Amino acid sequence: MAKKVVATLKTGSGKDYAKVYRAVKNKKGAYSFKTEIVPNENVKAAFKA
Repeated sequence: MAKKVVATLKTGSGKDYAKVYRAVKNKKGAYSFKTEIVPNENVKAAFKA
């Protein structure tokens, strides 16, 4: 499934979006990663959220 998303982002209108990975700490102290696809203008806002 990840290959399809990456392939879609490389074509025409997909270049307007970025895939963002964030490390999120849970209650036990371990980190997990959350992924989001956001418009290029909102990348910094995605990290602040």
